[in-house]
Amino acid sequence: MGKFGMSQPVPRTEDPRLLTGKGRFTGDMSLPGHVHALFLRSPHAHAEIVGIDTAAAAAPGVLAIYTGADVSAAGLGDIPCAVPVKHRDGTKAPRPGRPLLAGDRVRFVGDNVAMVVAETVEQAQDAVELITVDYRPLPAVAVIEDAITDDAPRIWEGAPRNIAFFWQSGDEAAVDEAFDRAEQVVRIDLVNNRVVPCAMEPRAVVGDYHPVSGRYTLYTSCQGAHDIKTAVAKHTLKVPEEAVHVIVGDVGGSFGSKQFHYAEEALVLWGARQLGRPIKWTGDRLEAFLCDTHGRDQRNHVEAALDADGRFLALRVHTHANMGAYLNTYAPAIPSQLTGCMLSGVYAIPAIHAVCEGVYTNTVPVDAYRGAGRPEATYLIERLMDAAAHDLGLPPDEIRRRNFILPDQMPYTTASGTTYDCGDFARNMDDAMIAADWSGFEARRTDAAKRGRMRGIGMSTYVEICGFDQEEATLRFIEDGTLEVLIGTQSSGQGHETAYAQIAADGLGIPIEQVKVVQGDTDVIPFGKGTGGSRSLPVGGPALQNAVDALIDRGKVFASHLLQARRNEIRFADGQFTVTGSGRAMGITQLARAARHMENLPPGEMMAELRAVARFKIKASTFPNGCHICELEIDPETGAVELAAYYVVDDFGTIVNPLLLTGQVRGGVVQGIGQALMEETVYDRDTAQLLSASFLDYAVPHAFQTPPMQVDYNSIPCTTNPLGIKGAGEAGTIAACPAVINAVVDALSPLGIRHIDMPATPENIWRAIQATDSPPS
Repeated sequence: MGKFGMSQPVPRTEDPRLLTGKGRFTGDMSLPGHVHALFLRSPHAHAEIVGIDTAAAAAPGVLAIYTGADVSAAGLGDIPCAVPVKHRDGTKAPRPGRPLLAGDRVRFVGDNVAMVVAETVEQAQDAVELITVDYRPLPAVAVIEDAITDDAPRIWEGAPRNIAFFWQSGDEAAVDEAFDRAEQVVRIDLVNNRVVPCAMEPRAVVGDYHPVSGRYTLYTSCQGAHDIKTAVAKHTLKVPEEAVHVIVGDVGGSFGSKQFHYAEEALVLWGARQLGRPIKWTGDRLEAFLCDTHGRDQRNHVEAALDADGRFLALRVHTHANMGAYLNTYAPAIPSQLTGCMLSGVYAIPAIHAVCEGVYTNTVPVDAYRGAGRPEATYLIERLMDAAAHDLGLPPDEIRRRNFILPDQMPYTTASGTTYDCGDFARNMDDAMIAADWSGFEARRTDAAKRGRMRGIGMSTYVEICGFDQEEATLRFIEDGTLEVLIGTQSSGQGHETAYAQIAADGLGIPIEQVKVVQGDTDVIPFGKGTGGSRSLPVGGPALQNAVDALIDRGKVFASHLLQARRNEIRFADGQFTVTGSGRAMGITQLARAARHMENLPPGEMMAELRAVARFKIKASTFPNGCHICELEIDPETGAVELAAYYVVDDFGTIVNPLLLTGQVRGGVVQGIGQALMEETVYDRDTAQLLSASFLDYAVPHAFQTPPMQVDYNSIPCTTNPLGIKGAGEAGTIAACPAVINAVVDALSPLGIRHIDMPATPENIWRAIQATDSPPS
């Protein structure tokens, strides 16, 4: 295995291009003759639109102003929710689509009201400000607690008490019986705070229409070109899929929020057809806060039944999940199905019953955010574990050890119906505790107390589900000898270009510099399911490996002809096709060049190209797992938190590139730290106005707030894909929140504090301390 092969720490091959300003982002696109779109967004959280007057906005340079009436008259469609939902009685619940431009009512601050197209951005901005809208304000509701009251303002008909859907799973009778015989019942109420994804690159789109071909071309910043193509064609523009071409260049972060079809994509395409000019829209940071999907925002009531030895008998969970003003693409599935399937965590819990109620509010819709349901599940079970340890007088590691699913129980099907194929959860915890010097913590706590600080330590043992659906990879040698890898996932900073190139280079025995990874073009790549749910390597990796094997097989056909040997005499190794027992050989690159000439084709062969296509469809998901430990100190006079150290032991199965992997873990951990300690999306409770709509009011972690971090691995290859890769992109975010909050609560426990909700900001911690019987003087 060479230094650029599988499992080697290869530096990211895309970095020189990105770091020297040679990246090609959607905002960099400038088509000949393009014009600019800007949007008028609602200043009200809930209001009827009585009338719109655009006359004053029709100034020089303004080419068009479109309203909801225009898109309705054109027959354009709303953006639908892809998840069926039901009422409590099992009947279908309504799924109102998210309109491209609001018709008779707006339902959150930032709802699209009109699109202005002008020659320049400045002209478009002036026109937006000159549009007059006659709004009739309506009562609005921003938070779950207010939305579900009997007298709350009704956001949608057919949703009493603003309940968008009801979902449940598990054996309720078995859970009730277990609670009846339990020796101990532990309860905890949790807030999983709403967060904003905050990708470095705000969304941008460029739309063009070609009247001769009748085709639309969309340049957009997203996580999967093919999904956007389907959504645009099927739902909003309502045209044949072959009429839509989607191109995605470099993407500067996504975290889930760029997975979905947004109104701007359809509107610039439609407008380009109306005007005969390409249209460009580049969102700013305020629009990202106001209009892009948010994440999390749940309230969980959690109960556990335990026996006298501290072993779990049953788990009961009731969740209220804020959906925002519309049911976004996958939103209902996240707090229900995706959270529900992982409620058992790493523990052998015999019976589980879960209920989730989605709730409409006058806020921006919520959908997938890094981890999408699995961080919520891990947070509630890991906070519950620490609460149970406190009530039973057990150390936090001991309560976990007594309830772990053991390696010899694998494959193990949880009470939620999920089957784990492998994992050694106790080993992860033991290794993490050794790395963190858990046994020496009390001495460090004592030392901190002498300095007037409160020191705490917390752990999180987690498992998550990832890898879904199928993926296709195409390999082809082009004229200059470059091997192109065409694949339908989409990098947004993860390092796909490096990881995929490693798999291809390793399998074909060629230099990694010879490999070019192509993503994000639906005309070039016929099939793709995009990136999300940590699926790119667990699903795309085996697809690529299958394509490598198919390319070698096809190469043997050419080699047997060119080397004058029978097919079964051809062997391939280290980039060379050789004839067994002879000195005849040909390198794969040399063979690929020869194959481009018709005179070198084997009899009956018509394609003058060394090329192969293969798919991989995952039959069962993968289950990354691990243990994270956080150690921190709190200043009791200010509530300020200082993260002292963070330790990670993860099991991601086969590791393609440890350098990339560690970067993914670190980034995820920092994102989890952000949610645990500082990130909070705040809406005014009376008006539903977004109060934290900029980085002046919304805190994200900085480098100086990132703790020293030690990352180690226990690699147990999974059995559900041929490469043994489990996936890793979301794990850090999944494990970090409970590890950090458990450490905060541990630090505050001498004051009798048993829980604090996220975000544990200095103010929130200070208020919790002041509310105790013995706050510091």
